[in-house]
Amino acid sequence: MSTKPTLDELFDQRQTYPDIDSRTRLERLIGLDEQKSRLSKILGLLVHPAGLEAWANKHHPGATALLDTVLRRPPLVILAGDVGSGKTELAETIGDAVARQEKIDITLFPLSLATRGKGQVGEMTQLLTAAIDYTLAEAKKLQAGHGKSNGGIILLVDEADALAQSRESTQMHHEDRAGVNAFIRGIDRLAQTKVPAAVIMCTNRLSALDPAVRRRAADILTFTRPDSPQRRHVLQQRLGPLGLSKTQLDGLVNATGARNGHDVGFTFSDLTQRLIPSIVLDAYPSRAVEGDRAVQIAQQMTPTPTFRDQA
Repeated sequence: MSTKPTLDELFDQRQTYPDIDSRTRLERLIGLDEQKSRLSKILGLLVHPAGLEAWANKHHPGATALLDTVLRRPPLVILAGDVGSGKTELAETIGDAVARQEKIDITLFPLSLATRGKGQVGEMTQLLTAAIDYTLAEAKKLQAGHGKSNGGIILLVDEADALAQSRESTQMHHEDRAGVNAFIRGIDRLAQTKVPAAVIMCTNRLSALDPAVRRRAADILTFTRPDSPQRRHVLQQRLGPLGLSKTQLDGLVNATGARNGHDVGFTFSDLTQRLIPSIVLDAYPSRAVEGDRAVQIAQQMTPTPTFRDQA
């Protein structure tokens, strides 16, 4: 690769927040309140540390060492967990919460999977280096001094194990190792320059990530499949207005849990993207949704197989 790749080649469609559509999508993520709150706070501190300084001056004046400890963490957060658990959707929409929380504009740079390149010598390294260069350059424009910023950048790396897999693997190609090295150097550069930028990595295989990448994470948030109360909330919120009885709703909750040899229940996406649309389409266009029939549909449907996180 002889010329520096363009923004459009490196990143999928970029998004600026606050954004009404993203806010709606974020609000639809049920059962992830803890992850939402923690992630928005972490990202807020990384892209706009003046907020933490103002909090400390008000509640803990003179706690300089405390601030230094919190703010010196690398600008990286890892979202890890099973498929369909809401990781990517949260990563794509959390910028809206951060923008409203910190009262600044946030721009999302979703790293394209094409950044992996075609295996040519040096290509993956150059692509990842260019992605960090663009992120760093855009973030520098937003610096306002004294921990303040006029905006922030979030670099999103989805399916992160495809780009930052462990260099300890005996099957790893030397070009992949070089790419991981480039990515780690990029994280360190963002940390050293203290620009208003943060990196979110999403992965189904936490153990496959390089240990040096995991060590640099300011936090690792884990995501699991919804338990019975969470499944009930999702189903009640969407199907309750259709007149389903408590017995029928109980049947749906039980049918979407672990059963019939499956050691896991439905994922959030199984509920919202597969089951509920199937129930509606089964009744459309000639009759109303029937609770007993909805339970039957759920019983006939199998959950998405779990993704085995193996090193």
